[in-house]
Amino acid sequence: MQSQPTFAAMTPIIGAEVSGIDLSAPLDSSIQRQMDEALLSHQVLFFRDQDMTLDQHKAVGRQFGELHIHPSARGPEGHPEILLVHADENTKRTAGDKWHSDVSCDPEPPSISILHLHTLPATGGDTLFSSMYAAFDALSSEMQTYLDGLTAIHDGGPNYRDRAARLGKVDNKQYPRSEHPVIRAHPVTGRKGIYVNSTFTTEICGVPTDEGKAILAFLYAHVAKPQFQCRFRWQRNSVAMWDNRCVQHHAMWDYFPQVRSGYRVTVCGDAPY
Repeated sequence: MQSQPTFAAMTPIIGAEVSGIDLSAPLDSSIQRQMDEALLSHQVLFFRDQDMTLDQHKAVGRQFGELHIHPSARGPEGHPEILLVHADENTKRTAGDKWHSDVSCDPEPPSISILHLHTLPATGGDTLFSSMYAAFDALSSEMQTYLDGLTAIHDGGPNYRDRAARLGKVDNKQYPRSEHPVIRAHPVTGRKGIYVNSTFTTEICGVPTDEGKAILAFLYAHVAKPQFQCRFRWQRNSVAMWDNRCVQHHAMWDYFPQVRSGYRVTVCGDAPY
């Protein structure tokens, strides 16, 4: 039986370390409810010493909803819902090396991501998380009003084809391309957050090209400000669980040529509004 969990805030804005939960075991309804509430409040949760199989990892994700299948990367044999996250001496570009929300190019982007790392470099390889609630709240009321009426294109093609090209491959696959609001309201909390990112967003709709580029450049710099962030230092068998609807993250690639490896599952989401 699971013990009662504790949630220790990492910053006043975002992030909490969780203790007292074994993710390899089923969660009872009370603990599931506490985790749901903590994730809505802290936006990203961190766990230590979680030794999970791939099936157990998927079971954790399924407690939050149906699992998402990545449009570009194949999972391990028999596990299409699993995304391998791996970098070593042969890596040309790492996944998550720019601020982003996971697979925001999908018409219904993933809601929750759960990353489990089992192999870490001696130093480095931290992940930074930024609260899009806090980033939106820090804007002037005039800028909030202006942005709230805009939409933007999120296109998976440029990102995924660039990864393939760095490996010497030609990728002609058609990837999701979707139009989403620049300011997204969370479907549960109702809070508004910025929903453009430098990995997938390619243009602002309905404005002159130069104006759109300037808006995006401003927002990309804005969401990366340290006051909206927490930083997680990984250890073997650590887990991070975050809400893509209100969080962006950036995986530091400062450990080449060392190895950093693990697996991620993501939970299906809904169309941003």
